[in-house]
Amino acid sequence: MSSALSPLNSPARAYPLEHTRNIGIAAHIDAGKTTTTERILFYTGVVHKMGEVHDGTATTDWMEQERERGITITAAAISAGWKTKEGHFANIDHRINIIDTPGHVDFTAEVERSLRVLDGAVAVFCAVAGVQPQSETVWRQMNKYSVPRVAFVNKMDRTGADYFGAVDDIREKLKGNAHPLFIPIGQGEDFKGMIDLIKNVAYLYDETDPKGMKFNEIAIPEKQVGEAKEWRIKLIEALADFDDVLASKYLDGQEVTIEEMRTGIRKATLSMNFIGVIPGSAFKNKGVQMLLDCVVDFLPSPIDMKGQRAFTDDGDTEIIIGPDDKAKVTGLCFKLWSDIHVGQLVFFRVYRGQLKKGEALYNPRTRKNERISRIVLLRAMDREEIDVAYSGDICAIIGPKDIATGDTLTMEDDLILEKTTFADPVISMSIEPNSKGDQERLSLGLQRLAQEDPTFRVTTNQETGQTLISGMGELHLEIIVDRLKREFKVEAKSGKPQISYRETIKLASEGVGKFIRQSGGRGQYGHAEIKLEPNPGKGQEVISEIVGGVIPKEFIKPTIEGINEAANNGTVAGYPVIDFKASIVFGSFHEVDSNEMAFKMAGIFAFKDAMKDAKPILLEPIMKVEVVTPEEYQGDIMGDLNRRRGQIQGMETKNGLCNINSLVPLAEMFGYSTDVRSLSKGRASYSMEPGNFEQVPASILKQVVESSTRAPART
Repeated sequence: MSSALSPLNSPARAYPLEHTRNIGIAAHIDAGKTTTTERILFYTGVVHKMGEVHDGTATTDWMEQERERGITITAAAISAGWKTKEGHFANIDHRINIIDTPGHVDFTAEVERSLRVLDGAVAVFCAVAGVQPQSETVWRQMNKYSVPRVAFVNKMDRTGADYFGAVDDIREKLKGNAHPLFIPIGQGEDFKGMIDLIKNVAYLYDETDPKGMKFNEIAIPEKQVGEAKEWRIKLIEALADFDDVLASKYLDGQEVTIEEMRTGIRKATLSMNFIGVIPGSAFKNKGVQMLLDCVVDFLPSPIDMKGQRAFTDDGDTEIIIGPDDKAKVTGLCFKLWSDIHVGQLVFFRVYRGQLKKGEALYNPRTRKNERISRIVLLRAMDREEIDVAYSGDICAIIGPKDIATGDTLTMEDDLILEKTTFADPVISMSIEPNSKGDQERLSLGLQRLAQEDPTFRVTTNQETGQTLISGMGELHLEIIVDRLKREFKVEAKSGKPQISYRETIKLASEGVGKFIRQSGGRGQYGHAEIKLEPNPGKGQEVISEIVGGVIPKEFIKPTIEGINEAANNGTVAGYPVIDFKASIVFGSFHEVDSNEMAFKMAGIFAFKDAMKDAKPILLEPIMKVEVVTPEEYQGDIMGDLNRRRGQIQGMETKNGLCNINSLVPLAEMFGYSTDVRSLSKGRASYSMEPGNFEQVPASILKQVVESSTRAPART
């Protein structure tokens, strides 16, 4: 690598852009993300004692609920430093900003918004289980945001570990072009070290050092020389597709140098079409230093990434912005967190310019300026105050008052970064304070939590006056209620969880909406006609096809707002309507009596009128459910899934365990964790994630409509 640094850097930076890495650690539940992060913090010197998930001392799992349950709930950001001993960046200090993300699907928004602001990722896989359902979800999210990645096959010390099986899984199930950069010396209890295919040497861990700091570089063990040669040739052949110099040397039969291999791996990784794989055991402190070297050597710096999409002129003009310390500062608020000591922390990615303490930045959503009173670098719960954050940095800011997840803060008045999209909630329940004193604290708590979490919604049932909370699953809502109690001191009763159904239409139809009021003096007049069509899988689309000014331009927007508002309450059972296209095709206005409110009402009436002939149907959320069970309980578990209206999608047996994949309506999955334990004498486990929405069977429809009439749950 050239020692010259890009002119995009400010001379005042401690770490140039080229030496900055923003990475996420993401994987399925229990693959070992948090333990891997904990070891990274230890080897980089951020912590001097390794924390453990199982005894509640992990640095990044700092919430009480995380430590009690042994799961990650909220993404934690950490800044660390690393210096590689060899390679492109030998003996150069690097800043690695790491985000440890949750694995449980209920907290998938944490993964989504983290990947949105990261440049690279470490995908962690369990050497025994290989690719699991949530691994696939995280992989899709990485693809969505074009995040280059390396794979860490963890738990190599476990009985049944199969490194090459995990590599094959990545290729087959995730369609990832995965190639080992290292191969293990032994697996399971015999896992003693690894062979470096780049340098063609072996590393043997010193068993007298339980912290994994000591390992010896030795010649490749004789019995693995042939295996190492075979995998090294496969690696060079794969890299030849990405690097012409390497390809030409390989085809001419010349020896490829270590530096040429490293350059080829970096090019291939940045292309998004190659995944280098590293084995290890975070729990047994093996392989993490090699992983850190790969993060620095092969994952991108902010300069290596494509620019960010941004919009000007109220969203009409798209521009691309990239890192540049000399440009006007622009960044994204990707997460909010309420802290009892400092108030609201706003996690912020600086995309360009220099963010300085004390300055005011413009928020295009609110059209107001927000003052940045403090800037901090994060070490989970510890913080280091700084005066300036530069392009490519991830930090937290304190000071903004009116802020939401996804807001842009900028020095340019007319610039907004592309927003992150989140899944809609699938489950709701009512919540009531125990006393009047709790009411105010409940309102404040719910407002704060809804600000922090874009997949958590709070609504009020107009008929019953009940407060309804909606989220991604039972665990999600359970954690919300627990946080209300602990952080906001709210004592409240929660109702039974209810499904967030949806409605859609089967036929195209037309609707007319007229809102006419004459009561002496100035009246009200709005008239809109719409065409309603099914829009399968494409969401909600409302457009204007008005020509000739039959509805003036200033009344189009309120008409669209009326249609969107009416779609929040469908006609089958009052649930939100999805996957439709509504076109405003005709209307009329009165020069004196027409106003925005009249046209909004006309939009509402037109939508409700069109729904009558559109053959509306009720949809229910269907979950992807994977059960891992010893083979002797396979029949009982499959029978139980069938009784729950489940459709078995496939089965796979591995190491005496049967993986059953199925699609099951969410309505049938309440209390499943208890049932699956009793069916398997506590030996089976399951994971669940949202799949799609499907029509509610006629046999169930009447019961759903009746229960929603008694106690509606709207989201």
